[in-house]
Amino acid sequence: MTTTLTFPVLLRLIDERSRAFRAAVASAPSLDVQVPTCPEWTLFDLAQHIGEGRRAWAATVAAGPAPAKSVPEGAPAAPREREAVPAWLAASTLELVDALREAGPDRGCWTWWGASQSPQTCGAVARHQLQQIAVHTYDAQVTVGAPEPLPDEVALDGVEEFLSTCVATTSAWPHKPTAFDFHATEGHSWRLTVDGDGARYTRIPAPGTAVGQGPDAAGVSVRGTASELVLFVYDRIPADSLQIDGDVGLFDLLRAWEPEE
Repeated sequence: MTTTLTFPVLLRLIDERSRAFRAAVASAPSLDVQVPTCPEWTLFDLAQHIGEGRRAWAATVAAGPAPAKSVPEGAPAAPREREAVPAWLAASTLELVDALREAGPDRGCWTWWGASQSPQTCGAVARHQLQQIAVHTYDAQVTVGAPEPLPDEVALDGVEEFLSTCVATTSAWPHKPTAFDFHATEGHSWRLTVDGDGARYTRIPAPGTAVGQGPDAAGVSVRGTASELVLFVYDRIPADSLQIDGDVGLFDLLRAWEPEE
Protein backbone atom coordinates (compact mmCIF):
# COMPACT_ATOMS: atom_id res chain seq x y z
CA MET A 1 0.00 0.00 0.00
CA THR A 2 1.17 3.51 -0.67
CA THR A 3 0.89 6.86 1.01
CA THR A 4 -2.13 9.04 0.47
CA LEU A 5 0.25 12.01 0.28
CA THR A 6 1.71 12.89 -3.09
CA PHE A 7 5.46 13.34 -3.48
CA PRO A 8 5.26 17.15 -3.79
CA VAL A 9 3.13 17.26 -0.64
CA LEU A 10 5.66 15.11 1.22
CA LEU A 11 8.45 17.52 0.27
CA ARG A 12 6.35 20.52 1.30
CA LEU A 13 5.54 18.96 4.67
CA ILE A 14 9.18 18.03 5.31
CA ASP A 15 10.02 21.69 4.82
CA GLU A 16 7.13 22.85 7.02
CA ARG A 17 7.96 20.52 9.90
CA SER A 18 11.63 21.47 9.57
CA ARG A 19 10.68 25.13 9.94
CA ALA A 20 8.68 24.28 13.05
CA PHE A 21 11.66 22.38 14.45
CA ARG A 22 13.96 25.33 13.86
CA ALA A 23 11.48 27.68 15.50
CA ALA A 24 11.45 25.53 18.63
CA VAL A 25 15.24 25.41 18.75
CA ALA A 26 15.47 29.18 18.24
CA SER A 27 13.12 29.78 21.18
CA ALA A 28 15.16 27.69 23.64
CA PRO A 29 17.14 29.55 26.28
CA SER A 30 20.04 27.13 25.80
CA LEU A 31 21.08 24.17 23.67
CA ASP A 32 22.14 22.35 26.81
CA VAL A 33 18.60 21.68 28.07
CA GLN A 34 17.61 18.04 28.28
CA VAL A 35 14.99 16.69 25.88
CA PRO A 36 12.30 15.04 28.08
CA THR A 37 11.17 12.62 25.37
CA CYS A 38 14.77 11.70 24.45
CA PRO A 39 16.36 11.89 27.93
CA GLU A 40 19.79 10.82 26.74
CA TRP A 41 19.97 13.90 24.49
CA THR A 42 20.31 17.62 24.98
CA LEU A 43 18.65 19.97 22.53
CA PHE A 44 22.03 20.35 20.83
CA ASP A 45 22.23 16.57 20.39
CA LEU A 46 18.74 16.53 18.88
CA ALA A 47 19.55 19.38 16.50
CA GLN A 48 22.81 17.69 15.51
CA HIS A 49 20.95 14.44 14.85
CA ILE A 50 18.44 16.21 12.62
CA GLY A 51 21.00 18.22 10.65
CA GLU A 52 23.55 15.46 10.13
CA GLY A 53 20.83 12.93 9.46
CA ARG A 54 19.28 15.02 6.67
CA ARG A 55 22.69 15.47 5.03
CA ALA A 56 23.39 11.74 5.26
CA TRP A 57 20.02 10.88 3.72
CA ALA A 58 20.58 13.45 0.98
CA ALA A 59 23.80 11.62 0.10
CA THR A 60 22.02 8.26 0.27
CA VAL A 61 19.27 9.44 -2.07
CA ALA A 62 21.85 10.80 -4.52
CA ALA A 63 23.64 7.43 -4.48
CA GLY A 64 20.51 5.52 -5.48
CA PRO A 65 20.43 1.78 -4.65
CA ALA A 66 24.09 1.79 -3.57
CA PRO A 67 24.95 1.22 0.11
CA ALA A 68 24.10 3.98 2.56
CA LYS A 69 26.24 7.09 2.61
CA SER A 70 27.50 8.84 5.70
CA VAL A 71 27.54 12.60 6.15
CA PRO A 72 29.57 13.92 3.19
CA GLU A 73 33.18 14.68 4.00
CA GLY A 74 33.70 18.40 4.48
CA ALA A 75 30.08 19.03 5.50
CA PRO A 76 29.83 21.84 8.07
CA ALA A 77 29.60 20.58 11.65
CA ALA A 78 26.72 21.56 13.87
CA PRO A 79 27.50 24.96 15.39
CA ARG A 80 27.54 25.30 19.16
CA GLU A 81 26.13 28.82 19.05
CA ARG A 82 22.33 28.69 19.36
CA GLU A 83 21.91 31.65 17.01
CA ALA A 84 23.76 29.79 14.22
CA VAL A 85 21.91 26.48 14.50
CA PRO A 86 18.71 27.41 12.58
CA ALA A 87 20.63 28.39 9.44
CA TRP A 88 22.70 25.20 9.63
CA LEU A 89 19.51 23.15 10.00
CA ALA A 90 17.85 24.97 7.09
CA ALA A 91 20.80 24.16 4.84
CA SER A 92 20.56 20.49 5.87
CA THR A 93 16.87 20.33 5.02
CA LEU A 94 17.46 22.03 1.69
CA GLU A 95 20.08 19.41 0.77
CA LEU A 96 17.63 16.61 1.50
CA VAL A 97 14.65 18.16 -0.27
CA ASP A 98 16.76 19.06 -3.32
CA ALA A 99 18.15 15.51 -3.51
CA LEU A 100 14.67 13.99 -3.24
CA ARG A 101 13.21 16.38 -5.82
CA GLU A 102 16.00 15.62 -8.29
CA ALA A 103 15.68 11.86 -7.80
CA GLY A 104 11.88 11.69 -7.95
CA PRO A 105 9.63 9.30 -6.03
CA ASP A 106 10.17 6.12 -8.07
CA ARG A 107 13.95 5.96 -8.14
CA GLY A 108 15.44 3.05 -6.20
CA CYS A 109 17.24 3.93 -2.99
CA TRP A 110 19.07 2.05 -0.26
CA THR A 111 16.96 1.79 2.90
CA TRP A 112 17.22 -0.11 6.17
CA TRP A 113 13.67 -1.52 5.84
CA GLY A 114 14.27 -4.17 3.21
CA ALA A 115 11.81 -6.80 4.54
CA SER A 116 8.98 -4.39 5.34
CA GLN A 117 5.87 -3.36 3.42
CA SER A 118 7.52 -0.13 2.32
CA PRO A 119 9.31 -0.01 -1.04
CA GLN A 120 12.99 0.83 -1.33
CA THR A 121 12.37 4.04 -3.24
CA CYS A 122 13.03 7.74 -2.80
CA GLY A 123 9.31 8.25 -2.31
CA ALA A 124 9.35 5.90 0.69
CA VAL A 125 12.43 7.71 2.03
CA ALA A 126 10.59 11.04 1.78
CA ARG A 127 7.62 9.54 3.59
CA HIS A 128 9.76 8.28 6.47
CA GLN A 129 11.78 11.48 6.62
CA LEU A 130 8.57 13.42 7.10
CA GLN A 131 7.58 11.29 10.07
CA GLN A 132 11.02 11.51 11.61
CA ILE A 133 11.16 15.30 11.46
CA ALA A 134 7.55 15.52 12.65
CA VAL A 135 8.16 13.43 15.77
CA HIS A 136 11.44 15.19 16.53
CA THR A 137 9.70 18.55 16.11
CA TYR A 138 7.37 17.42 18.87
CA ASP A 139 10.44 16.52 20.94
CA ALA A 140 11.86 20.01 20.46
CA GLN A 141 8.53 21.64 21.28
CA VAL A 142 8.20 19.61 24.48
CA THR A 143 11.69 20.72 25.43
CA VAL A 144 10.75 24.40 25.21
CA GLY A 145 7.38 23.84 26.91
CA ALA A 146 5.22 24.36 23.83
CA PRO A 147 4.18 20.91 22.50
CA GLU A 148 1.72 20.85 19.61
CA PRO A 149 -0.13 17.92 18.02
CA LEU A 150 1.21 16.67 14.73
CA PRO A 151 -0.69 18.21 11.78
CA ASP A 152 -3.60 16.00 10.72
CA GLU A 153 -2.31 15.14 7.25
CA VAL A 154 1.10 14.23 8.67
CA ALA A 155 -0.31 12.13 11.50
CA LEU A 156 -2.88 10.24 9.45
CA ASP A 157 -0.15 9.03 7.11
CA GLY A 158 2.18 8.53 10.07
CA VAL A 159 0.29 5.64 11.63
CA GLU A 160 0.38 3.66 8.41
CA GLU A 161 3.97 4.65 7.65
CA PHE A 162 5.10 3.42 11.06
CA LEU A 163 3.34 0.08 10.68
CA SER A 164 4.55 -0.52 7.14
CA THR A 165 8.14 0.62 7.63
CA CYS A 166 9.09 0.13 11.28
CA VAL A 167 7.04 -2.96 12.18
CA ALA A 168 6.17 -5.01 9.09
CA THR A 169 8.52 -7.95 8.62
CA THR A 170 8.67 -11.49 7.28
CA SER A 171 10.31 -12.75 10.49
CA ALA A 172 8.07 -15.04 12.54
CA TRP A 173 6.28 -13.57 15.55
CA PRO A 174 7.58 -15.62 18.53
CA HIS A 175 4.32 -15.50 20.51
CA LYS A 176 0.72 -16.56 20.05
CA PRO A 177 -0.69 -15.06 16.82
CA THR A 178 -2.74 -11.94 17.42
CA ALA A 179 -3.67 -8.58 15.97
CA PHE A 180 -3.39 -4.95 16.98
CA ASP A 181 -6.06 -2.48 15.86
CA PHE A 182 -5.40 1.24 15.62
CA HIS A 183 -8.40 3.57 15.33
CA ALA A 184 -7.96 7.27 14.61
CA THR A 185 -10.85 9.44 15.71
CA GLU A 186 -10.59 11.14 12.31
CA GLY A 187 -12.18 8.00 10.83
CA HIS A 188 -9.26 5.83 9.71
CA SER A 189 -8.35 2.40 11.08
CA TRP A 190 -5.53 -0.11 10.59
CA ARG A 191 -4.84 -3.67 11.73
CA LEU A 192 -1.40 -5.14 12.39
CA THR A 193 -1.46 -8.95 12.26
CA VAL A 194 1.43 -10.88 13.82
CA ASP A 195 1.93 -14.63 13.42
CA GLY A 196 4.34 -17.23 12.09
CA ASP A 197 4.53 -15.39 8.76
CA GLY A 198 5.69 -12.17 10.39
CA ALA A 199 3.93 -8.84 10.80
CA ARG A 200 1.85 -7.06 8.18
CA TYR A 201 -0.69 -4.27 8.29
CA THR A 202 -3.92 -3.67 6.41
CA ARG A 203 -6.43 -0.86 6.38
CA ILE A 204 -9.72 -1.83 7.98
CA PRO A 205 -13.12 -0.13 7.99
CA ALA A 206 -13.63 2.30 10.84
CA PRO A 207 -14.29 1.74 13.66
CA GLY A 208 -12.83 -1.72 13.01
CA THR A 209 -13.59 -5.06 14.59
CA ALA A 210 -14.29 -4.73 18.31
CA VAL A 211 -12.11 -6.69 20.70
CA GLY A 212 -13.70 -9.96 21.79
CA GLN A 213 -16.17 -10.28 18.90
CA GLY A 214 -15.69 -13.21 16.57
CA PRO A 215 -12.66 -15.30 15.59
CA ASP A 216 -10.95 -12.38 13.89
CA ALA A 217 -11.07 -10.05 16.89
CA ALA A 218 -7.88 -8.18 17.70
CA GLY A 219 -5.99 -8.94 20.88
CA VAL A 220 -5.84 -5.24 21.66
CA SER A 221 -7.15 -2.04 20.12
CA VAL A 222 -6.10 1.54 20.68
CA ARG A 223 -8.11 4.63 19.87
CA GLY A 224 -7.12 8.29 19.79
CA THR A 225 -6.42 11.11 17.41
CA ALA A 226 -3.98 10.27 14.63
CA SER A 227 -1.43 12.51 16.32
CA GLU A 228 -1.85 10.66 19.62
CA LEU A 229 -1.49 7.31 17.85
CA VAL A 230 1.76 8.35 16.18
CA LEU A 231 3.19 9.76 19.40
CA PHE A 232 2.15 6.58 21.23
CA VAL A 233 3.79 4.16 18.80
CA TYR A 234 6.98 6.25 18.95
CA ASP A 235 6.89 6.11 22.78
CA ARG A 236 6.32 9.85 23.17
CA ILE A 237 3.13 9.59 25.21
CA PRO A 238 1.96 6.86 27.62
CA ALA A 239 -0.75 4.30 27.01
CA ASP A 240 -3.10 6.01 29.44
CA SER A 241 -3.25 8.97 27.07
CA LEU A 242 -5.44 6.87 24.75
CA GLN A 243 -8.39 4.49 24.95
CA ILE A 244 -7.07 0.93 24.96
CA ASP A 245 -9.24 -2.20 24.98
CA GLY A 246 -7.92 -5.72 25.32
CA ASP A 247 -4.53 -6.98 26.45
CA VAL A 248 -2.36 -3.87 26.81
CA GLY A 249 0.60 -6.14 27.62
CA LEU A 250 0.75 -7.11 23.94
CA PHE A 251 2.28 -3.70 23.25
CA ASP A 252 5.14 -4.59 25.59
CA LEU A 253 5.75 -7.77 23.58
CA LEU A 254 5.64 -5.83 20.33
CA ARG A 255 8.11 -3.22 21.55
CA ALA A 256 10.49 -5.88 22.88
CA TRP A 257 10.38 -7.91 19.66
CA GLU A 258 13.57 -7.82 17.61
CA PRO A 259 12.87 -9.63 14.31
CA GLU A 260 15.73 -11.55 12.75
CA GLU A 261 15.99 -10.27 9.20
